[in-house]
Amino acid sequence: MYDFEAEKVRAALHAVCAEDVVFRLAFPFETTTGVDGYFDKVYGPLLRAVPDLERRDHIVMAGPDGDGADWVGCGGFYTGTFVHPWLDIPPTGHLVHMRFHEFYRFEDGKIVEMQALWDIPEVMMQAGAWPMVPSLGREWHVPAPASNDGIVPGPYDAQAGAATCAHIVEMLEYLKKHPSQGGPEVMEMDRFWHPRMSWYGPSGIGTGRGQAGFRNWHQIPFLNGMPDRGQYVDEITYHFFGDRNFAAVTGWPDMYQSITHDGWLGIPPVNKKIEMRSLDFWRVENGLIRENWVLVDLLHMYDQIGVDVFARMREFNKVRPGFDPESGVAL
Repeated sequence: MYDFEAEKVRAALHAVCAEDVVFRLAFPFETTTGVDGYFDKVYGPLLRAVPDLERRDHIVMAGPDGDGADWVGCGGFYTGTFVHPWLDIPPTGHLVHMRFHEFYRFEDGKIVEMQALWDIPEVMMQAGAWPMVPSLGREWHVPAPASNDGIVPGPYDAQAGAATCAHIVEMLEYLKKHPSQGGPEVMEMDRFWHPRMSWYGPSGIGTGRGQAGFRNWHQIPFLNGMPDRGQYVDEITYHFFGDRNFAAVTGWPDMYQSITHDGWLGIPPVNKKIEMRSLDFWRVENGLIRENWVLVDLLHMYDQIGVDVFARMREFNKVRPGFDPESGVAL
């Protein structure tokens, strides 16, 4: 997929996937079964919009989850020249980049399930077409691991992977203690996080640097708007796995909470319980988390509360070149 040729990619997918493979994708694509349906719905339109499309992976890691299922996690970005509309996002004629987190579950050497998030709002922002509120965090081209070791080689180190994963799981348990069990001190962030940590959130939230950046630009607004987070663990399934100094989590969904109190991302308190899809990678350095890559399916969240982001985008952009002003649809 670095030298993306449609039929070669389709053939490679057929070679590595089971016939009844299930692809779980970000909104608006959702779930598709079978390679051809996935390729025609997802890669075909993207390739038409970005004819010189290529894929860059900067994290590739693997390992078993707690139930013994085998996962491979990939993080990186798709890139190329954005010359035709995609999902009604107006083209820029310039290089575009779109982050992805893709998690593949294998059985008997074949992919049987993929859970994947693409940062579609990132493309809207580069096109000057993001129709929702500005991000609190920094929006930029999120980098590869600072340690330049994200493509984790074999052989698999089960002991190191398990230790990294255990550190992340314990950290998350302590995060959930706040605010129900006390102030920020109950999270014991100094025990888990490096003082120069980077939290790379999805477009629409942005990046936070250090504990203050993480708390100010993500955690505090998140908890103010959805204080019941972490209370519905019986309704979700996590898949954690570790690979040397990296760990990952996938789940579909892996969070439930309600938008109440102060609301979130400019959304009023609609008092509605929503599911959220968040696919994450962490890198541990000298026993502390130095980097955390996070993607959240924000468009799916908006859809659940009745906000059609794509319709708003078309309204904002219907008089731009490349749009039909009568229909508001990209030409």
